[in-house]
Amino acid sequence: QVHLVESGGGSVQTGGSLRLSCTYNRKTGCMGWFRQAPGKEHEGVASIALLGQTTYAPSVEGRFTISRDNGKNTLYLQMNNLESEDTAMYYCVAGPQAVCTLQFGDFHTWGQGTQVTVSS
Repeated sequence: QVHLVESGGGSVQTGGSLRLSCTYNRKTGCMGWFRQAPGKEHEGVASIALLGQTTYAPSVEGRFTISRDNGKNTLYLQMNNLESEDTAMYYCVAGPQAVCTLQFGDFHTWGQGTQVTVSS
């Protein structure tokens, strides 16, 4: 069973940067980040396949970068030029599939979440 532990959330001003990390105990085919803002549904942010292919939501393309270090069993999300709309709880997710998407149902394992708050 895959276990995920996120870290790196916090509060930042508009235009600032944060890097989220997620450690995992075993490799899976696809890993990613979802987020949920108050009163909204979960939104897929970015995903990365075992061989490195990435997928991004249009709202974060060009600002966020997902990467994984399989040697350190760590997933990252570098978030730059943050906006107030990025405020949400961010979840590290994992799924067994080889082809990564941002579909909620493709990810069977979720971390506990880390809060990101962006203020002006």
